[in-house]
Amino acid sequence: MFRTTFEERRRLEKLDRTELLAMQLRRLSGLLEQVLPHNHFYAAKLAGLQLPITSRDQLRALPFTFKDELVGTHAEGDFAANLSYPLERYTHFHRTSGTRGRPLVVLDTSEDWDWWIENWQFVYDAAEVTARDRVFMAFSFGPFIGFWSAYDAAVARGALVIPGGGMGTVARLELLRASRATALCCTPSYALHLAEVAAEQQIDLRANDVRRIIVAGEPGGSVPAIRARIETAWNARVIDHSGATEVGAWGYSDSCQRGLHVIENEFLAEFLAPDTGLEAAEGEVAEIVITTLGRAGCPVIRYRTGDLVRPTWNHDPENNFVLLEGGVIGRTDDMLIIRGVNVFPSSLEQILHGFPEVVEYRISADRIGEMDALTIEVEDRMERPERVALEIMIRLGLKVAVRNVPIGSLPRFEGKGKRFVDNRPACGAWPAGSKKSP
Repeated sequence: MFRTTFEERRRLEKLDRTELLAMQLRRLSGLLEQVLPHNHFYAAKLAGLQLPITSRDQLRALPFTFKDELVGTHAEGDFAANLSYPLERYTHFHRTSGTRGRPLVVLDTSEDWDWWIENWQFVYDAAEVTARDRVFMAFSFGPFIGFWSAYDAAVARGALVIPGGGMGTVARLELLRASRATALCCTPSYALHLAEVAAEQQIDLRANDVRRIIVAGEPGGSVPAIRARIETAWNARVIDHSGATEVGAWGYSDSCQRGLHVIENEFLAEFLAPDTGLEAAEGEVAEIVITTLGRAGCPVIRYRTGDLVRPTWNHDPENNFVLLEGGVIGRTDDMLIIRGVNVFPSSLEQILHGFPEVVEYRISADRIGEMDALTIEVEDRMERPERVALEIMIRLGLKVAVRNVPIGSLPRFEGKGKRFVDNRPACGAWPAGSKKSP
């Protein structure tokens, strides 16, 4: 059924780094040979390219791809510019959430969809999902990619899949119980919201059958405080995952829950220092740049994701795929500089989730003169926001305005949580992820 078995996936994880790179470059060269005669976007972008690509230096000579280049510029309509084939060849329609600008419409062929499903097997391996499991999908089933690929991948694995689209939170909680679901797929925000509503309804989540929660769509699954809060509420293990509509399902949780592995047999990852655009050192904060190796219908070459990570290598004798400690820790355009200190919203979220009495929160960034400023609103059952501000001061060395708001007044989210509101002018956002970066 799958191109790889469980044993083959474990073998790929143990490949020597030199052998792995050689395989990646062979895959990339083969992909380009296949798509360049048909893909007008990359035929123009990579004009004059000599194949095969056999070294990192040749790879680094290729131009980056930015999301702005892909949005709504296809000759046949409002589709991604990097489609390789006529529209009749495609079977799956996705649209990005649009939380960071104009939505991008991406299409997949049936072969590319099989590739998505194949990559999801690494995620389900990490979650130890088998054909005996019942997997509940708590997402809207709209055009946003969400967990669509997770749904089909679980079906292909032989699991019983339970769709939870078009339902309210209380109805989903009841269906979770009635179906005796053993695994749940949702965002970290929604896992916490389900727990909040369950408490209001006097539903004991710890008594249900869910033992694994696969989260994606936002940081949280690899943030210890957020993960612990979810695991405590549900009495279940959290498995992180990362992917993107324009890239695919590229990351899965490591066995010790330290962060995310990149599925390096299908994705070639590079890491750029945000301040210089040069190759980042191990353990440094870096923007991850991804090249897809198996998605011919809608490939991306050296795609600037804007996601910030900390890559490490040679950390696990059982898995040589690069590990991103802490998962995706933020976005290039989310970073703030507060009185000379670099701050990511995820760092603040880690602190906020350490307060069990804080039900919900919202972080707002404003530009005052030439400086960034932060305000944090919290729904605090103790109504003592000053203790949160003190903890931020101790942990980050920052004085931040924290104020209490009524319980239930802040938004709740089913999809990606929008707890960071950037009110800064466009020129105030951190420019490292822009086209002007080296």
